[in-house]
Parts: sequence; structure tokens; C-alpha cells
Amino acid sequence: MWYLGSKSWVLGSIFYVGLLLKMNLCMGNDELFVSTNGTSGWPSSVTSMYILGDSSVDCGDNTPFYPILHQNLSLNPCNGSDQTLLPQLLAKKMGLQYVKPFYSQNGSMEDLLNGVNFGAAQATIMYPKSGSYQSLNQQLRQAFETIQLLQLQLGQDTAKSLIESSLFYLSFGKDDLINYLVDDESATSPGYNGLHFTHILVDQMINVIQNLYDANVRKIVCMGILPLGCSPSVMSIRYNSSIGYKLGCENDVNLLVLEYNTRLEQRIVDLNIKMRGAQVIFCDTYRAMMEFIFHPQAYGFEDAKNACCGTGEYGGTKGCLSPDMACPQASSHVWWDLYNPTECCEYLAS
Repeated sequence: MWYLGSKSWVLGSIFYVGLLLKMNLCMGNDELFVSTNGTSGWPSSVTSMYILGDSSVDCGDNTPFYPILHQNLSLNPCNGSDQTLLPQLLAKKMGLQYVKPFYSQNGSMEDLLNGVNFGAAQATIMYPKSGSYQSLNQQLRQAFETIQLLQLQLGQDTAKSLIESSLFYLSFGKDDLINYLVDDESATSPGYNGLHFTHILVDQMINVIQNLYDANVRKIVCMGILPLGCSPSVMSIRYNSSIGYKLGCENDVNLLVLEYNTRLEQRIVDLNIKMRGAQVIFCDTYRAMMEFIFHPQAYGFEDAKNACCGTGEYGGTKGCLSPDMACPQASSHVWWDLYNPTECCEYLAS
């Protein structure tokens, strides 16, 4: 494995939790991941987890039809069942129960106390292009409504203690950049370039963290964005038949991702100084994925370019229309579908 500094761990969404405890994974307030005996671990003081995000945290849409329509297809991209996704693995490692999706809750207080997954596939930080997709603000509204319900049922003081001891997990941004890249109108508008767009996204994420802090949230994990310039989706969009398959990635796309990640990480460091009692962690998925992409054999992968389940160039033109389309061994691929990694964690955690 590789090391990136005394305080910085690299976190990839295809890691099993065993890897999290072996390496210093995320940048921010180290106390969040330090146990009472001073060793790296998951403190028992974390009582529940509340998850907001895109297909990296949930394989379905956050709608009243969730139990019926929930499936791992191209409209709901995912690297496996919800229980194999990183936030659920973290919850299990912390001794917490499976965090149920918002619309599969039965309305009981017990479910709310265990935590809620507000995530939805293709959720965005900004206003979504399609009415069928959810924005970060919609999920945030649901989270605040849940907090208000806890206050009504438990009382202000008890609810405050619960929220302060809960972990809020945020994973957004990739769908915003994907939408930007495929939207010729926004990408070519005067005064509206990629760097400006990433700064807007970061500002929105910082506002969300501050709003959560004002609602007594004190423990927050904020995930970075994958190297989308290496994803089957972007490589397919940029594919030129006269040139053929590229050896590398789309560097201009990855530069936008790096700008977002770097700026968000810096802002989070500042927040930890300004917000008293806050434990905000930034986790860099980019560097972890790049390690797998450029040194696949070292980690047991055979294919770091093509999607395990998809059609067209790089398997990135159309997503996983049917599980029958998937490659025989997903663990040999870095990418599952258009821009989600596979659940290839066992090798890394062994």
C-alpha cells in the first residue's frame, strides 16, 4: 500500500472497512476516527449515521416508489447492493445497523434513531437537469425534517445529544460534473467555465456543512470526487474512432475534479478551525482510484478502463441495462458501469 503523509489517508469507495483502519485515510479532524485508547478506530460514541449522496451511497431513487423501483440498472447506477456501498460498510464497522433508505422507513422512532439514508442515484449539488433526479437541497430538507421530528418526539435536549453523536456522511459532485461535461450550452457559456463551476459546487457544499452545524451536527464525513476523466462514460464521450483507444485519461476533466477536491479540502480545514466542536473529515477518493487505474495488477485488477457492465466504447455508452450484461468476474475490473467502481474490496482488505 502507499502512504500520503502523517495526517492524510486516501479513501476509495471500493475499499472494505479493513483498509480504513490500516491507513490514515482522510484529511480533517483526526479525533473523529480515534478510539478512546488513542488508536485508530471507530468510537462507540457514534450512535447513528445519516447519509446524503448520489449512487455512491444508494442504488435507487429517493421517491415514494423506492421499494418497487429499486434496482441496480443503468437508470440507477451502482456497484452492487446498497449493503456493499461504503457508508453501509462504515456503519457496520461502527456496530450500527443497516441504514435504511428514507422511503423504505416504516415511520417508527426506532428506524429514525438508527439513522436514515436520504441518498438517491444521480443526485446533484446544483438543481438537477431532470425532475426525476434529486438535488442536495432536497435531501437536506428531508434531513432537517427528520431532525425536527426527533426534537418533537425526544425533546430538544435529548435530540441535540443524539444529533451531536451521529455521523453525517456526504457524497456528491460527480453527477454535477458529468452533466456539465455533456451540456454543450453550459460548457460554452461566456464567463461560465469549468473552474468557476467547481467553485460554485464547493461553495454549496460548504453552505450545507455550515447549515448542518447550525442544526447541532458535529461529526461529518465529506467525500471527494472520483477521477471522472478515467471513467468509461467520459472516455466513451471523448472517444474518436480515427484515434482509437487512449492509453491515458482525459486530463482536462480530471483537472476539474482535482480543483473541486483541493478547494473543498482546504475549505474544510478552515471550517474545523472556525466551527467550535466540529469534526469534519474530507476523504480523497481521487488518489485511491488513480492508484488502481495506473497500477491495476498490483491490486489484483485486470481491466482498469472498461466497465464490467455496459455497452459501446469502454462499456460507457449505455449503462448496465441488465445484470446479465455484466462481465463474468466483476472483481477483475476497476469500473462497474458508466462511472461507478466495482465492489472489489476483498483483495485490498486481505
